[in-house]
Amino acid sequence: MPGSVNRPVRRRTFVLGSAAAAGAAALGGPLAPTASAAGFGWSDDGANFVVDTGADLVFKVSKTNGDLTSLVYRGTEYQGYGGKNSHIESGLGTSTVTLKQSGSTILISVAYGTLRHYYAARSGENNIYLWTNKADTSVSATRFILRVKAGLFLNDEPDSYTYAPTTVEASDVFRKADGQTRSKHYSKLRVIDYDHVGWSTGTVGLWIVRSNHEKASGGPFYRSLLRHQSADGGGLYEILYYGENQTEAQRFGLQGPYVIALTDGGAPSPSLYPGTLTTPWADGLGIAGYVPAGGRGRVAGVGIAGRDTAYPYTVGLANSEAQYWASARASDGWFSLAEVLPGTYTLTVYKGELAVYTTSVTVSAGATTTLNTITVPSSNDPGNASAIWRIGDWDGTPGGFKNAALMTYAHPSDVRAASWTGNVVIGSGTETSSFPCYLWKDVNSGILVYFRLTAAQAAAAHTLRIGVTTAYANGRPQVVVNDTWTSAIPSPPAQPSTRSLTVGSYRGNNHTFTYSVPASAWLTDTSRYNTLRIDVVSGSGTTSYLSAGTAIDAIDLLA
Repeated sequence: MPGSVNRPVRRRTFVLGSAAAAGAAALGGPLAPTASAAGFGWSDDGANFVVDTGADLVFKVSKTNGDLTSLVYRGTEYQGYGGKNSHIESGLGTSTVTLKQSGSTILISVAYGTLRHYYAARSGENNIYLWTNKADTSVSATRFILRVKAGLFLNDEPDSYTYAPTTVEASDVFRKADGQTRSKHYSKLRVIDYDHVGWSTGTVGLWIVRSNHEKASGGPFYRSLLRHQSADGGGLYEILYYGENQTEAQRFGLQGPYVIALTDGGAPSPSLYPGTLTTPWADGLGIAGYVPAGGRGRVAGVGIAGRDTAYPYTVGLANSEAQYWASARASDGWFSLAEVLPGTYTLTVYKGELAVYTTSVTVSAGATTTLNTITVPSSNDPGNASAIWRIGDWDGTPGGFKNAALMTYAHPSDVRAASWTGNVVIGSGTETSSFPCYLWKDVNSGILVYFRLTAAQAAAAHTLRIGVTTAYANGRPQVVVNDTWTSAIPSPPAQPSTRSLTVGSYRGNNHTFTYSVPASAWLTDTSRYNTLRIDVVSGSGTTSYLSAGTAIDAIDLLA
């Protein structure tokens, strides 16, 4: 195979140090490029390793700290804004930077403490393959950011932000003159929703193709930074770990490959997408933590029974070392998760984003673990319970509630948001669309739900359920029925401690609050409306949209 490390090749490896830098300077110019076809090769300009892919891409990597200092495509420089390079986190300190060429592959390795970072180029490709191995917490490395010059791409999409005169919250949420809000946090997309992010002029496309996120955290429905645009330029991200509204501990180890891809304006090749990219050419490059396909296993499921076919189903694997997911086939629930690291995992079946089934699965290298049809017990899906009335759907999201779609890419104060107040009448046909997706102690606590009961229903006790998807500052619902019966204040469930509702994320830990309402609380006059008041209680939080709050999944009164 071209590029095999077993093939005789010319190799040059450089370790940066004061002596190496002095030696390069003494040569009186760049080191000679390696011999290659069609221009593929590398050189040393004294400060950087310069790589020509032999296609339309030439890039430079600093020999001092491993920054990507230049990205020239078809003669145009794309790298850099505000005097900043592209790099891990906000840039590493002095590092050991080496290069080796193995046939049609050039690999640049960056060592900084316990962290290892890699750039690879392949002959004839306009791609840069990247891997990052964060071994522990001694190095802060939670992202790679590709910094792009201003003016090369026009973009003001909802998941991109523009600095504006008005700061709405902290120093990272802004309001434009037209009242719309922007923030780098507003990704709009869940990890499962995208393979790549970037921009296109129609004739040039610049993209980051994400990795499979096996060593990231948060699962398939997590939202994190994707890109931003400002007067200074743009940024494209591959998030290695993001702490905002995070539900899991940080995982460590090798992440990648993720890919910087330049195109003629179209999307990157599907062959680069996570889950379909195979890298046998990288097997022998010596990348720390790299596990080839032969050292991985697979999980295959015959199907999933007991599904509500109105919803998509996702199957996830997770343990403290890795995470994976795949969509279940709509027709029968068949699923397959390939290239899984060996180990024992919790397998979770999600209806929408709501976990409805879990089991344990062990994966072995070079083997397929085949699972017979999984049957989701009816009682595991709260949507199967018989209800007198229900607002929303039990799918683990606030989808369908007022402002729900907007909140994944806007601040609650955005001019496009409908009023956060307003009461709801059961039977109106607009119960869900009229009920706000989020409730805050200082904004709209005390929302009322009006409903009638039959005589038989009013004569019995009933269970009220309120499902939430996350909470900020321990916000949780306390309910009052007909101003005569008040529930106890429930204990707060475990939720992320950071901002959530104001930074585009409702994804926390799904939790259902249940309230046993006695028959004495109901009105016996069946012509009158009962009233349910939902208050948000907590001793934490500040004011307005940063007061204690919670996101709603569904509310129902069981028969």
